[in-house]
Amino acid sequence: MQSLSLLDDLIFHEDNPNAQPLLVDSDSRILRFALKPGQKIEEHNAPSSPLYMVVLKGTGLFSGGDGKKKEFGPNSLLVFEQAEPHSIEALQEDLIFLAFLKPISDEIPPENAGGLLGRAGSAATD
Repeated sequence: MQSLSLLDDLIFHEDNPNAQPLLVDSDSRILRFALKPGQKIEEHNAPSSPLYMVVLKGTGLFSGGDGKKKEFGPNSLLVFEQAEPHSIEALQEDLIFLAFLKPISDEIPPENAGGLLGRAGSAATD
């Protein structure tokens, strides 16, 4: 088993949201997003995967296929259909959430595999 503290060693960028791969392999992708207040992820979609988000910290405005912005905070699970458009905006505090997706393709090039949990020795293991 591998483990990782989800709110430790957060990386923020001053100008743009940060997406940090936690695990990327042939089965899945897990990304940790860190947004400073006011930062946005413009509308886009995941064309080949459903998308599951879990908010860990902060509050944000999230919109889905209907285009309506709704506020969500810690302990919220958001489920988006494959290719469903979505956008995110951090409100008045840092926003941290996880995104779970299918892999980009069945063949992950070695240079794209890994993430914090996929790199030997970089995460706690049991």
